[in-house]
Amino acid sequence: MFLGILDRYILKKYLMSFFFTVLLFTLIAVAIDFADKVDSYISEPVTIKEIIFDYTLKFILHINSLLWPLFALISVIFFTSRMAFDSEIISILNAGISYRRLLRPYMVGAGIIAGLLMIANHTIVPQGNKTRIDFEQTYVWKHQDKGKKENIHMFIGPNTKIFIERFNQKEAVATGVKLEKYEGNRITYILSAKRMTWQGGEKGASMVDSLKDKKQANWKLEGYVARTIDGEKEYLKVGLRKKMDTLINLSPKDFVQYLNAKEQMTTKELKAAIDKEKKRGLGTPKKFEIEILRRTSEPFSIIILTLIGVAVSARKVRGGMGLHLAIGIGLGAMFIFVSKFSATFAYNSSFPAVYGVWLPNMVFLVIAVVLSVKAQM
Repeated sequence: MFLGILDRYILKKYLMSFFFTVLLFTLIAVAIDFADKVDSYISEPVTIKEIIFDYTLKFILHINSLLWPLFALISVIFFTSRMAFDSEIISILNAGISYRRLLRPYMVGAGIIAGLLMIANHTIVPQGNKTRIDFEQTYVWKHQDKGKKENIHMFIGPNTKIFIERFNQKEAVATGVKLEKYEGNRITYILSAKRMTWQGGEKGASMVDSLKDKKQANWKLEGYVARTIDGEKEYLKVGLRKKMDTLINLSPKDFVQYLNAKEQMTTKELKAAIDKEKKRGLGTPKKFEIEILRRTSEPFSIIILTLIGVAVSARKVRGGMGLHLAIGIGLGAMFIFVSKFSATFAYNSSFPAVYGVWLPNMVFLVIAVVLSVKAQM
């Protein structure tokens, strides 16, 4: 049988300690978060149902997805130190069970928790974040978006590129507009406009179209010059004091990028967003790549921190559980700091995203192996 009596005994202790730790820290986190936002709850027209179901439950998912690796480390140290203090670990090893064999139930428990976190990170938590962040933007953190406002370059079609000097999000007005269409290496159409105002409606074709029916137009151009290039011939249309209703494959929300937009996207949606940015000539959004990698690396870190937790707390020492917890929490805090620093460094430099996200895991895996070897001596 894969799991014997001893395995089930340790696995039960691991999972019970872990979910007790999760419950304890979740209650603390919810209480602190509620105290921080209670003024907004009072001043804004928000219902208790919205607070509980649209925000608090989703906040619990979010905060736990970030802290489960640390919770795993704390719970392992907590119950393993107790077992070591009660001489259970010594008795197990003296019975002829090797340290490597002792790790089996720990790895099973870490695998279960890591699997749950993996599923949650890629699908459940992002879906919950959509509701949570929408709640925060509506009632708590208003106008907390980071939009593209100056010197905007993007493709709005396979062969059509637009440049905008400045965009006013509040008024949905663009100034200094220049649109170019290509066929191979040749420019076939250039449209310049002093001002472009959003009229509402759906995105249009990849090319600008002049429309007679204003209800169909989504942008209004003011002070425009259009040049059509056909071989050696060139046609010019000037409307420096005129307006023209147009249909362009662009909308104001294409300029808006919320600071935590990546948290609201499932992994499938993140990959689609990366493809979209590439097609618009904006390159691969590194923050999206880092987010996808993070969602996989964090579950793997649970296994590493479990190894470290067992190695630190399996020996009976004079300081007891307190010393074990101090060492474990110190290592956990160091791991989180290094992980965040490495990911931030990768985002703000040419350092590859995969190295920035996975390097802390590799470094602490080496530390875990070294500590495990020493624990067997």
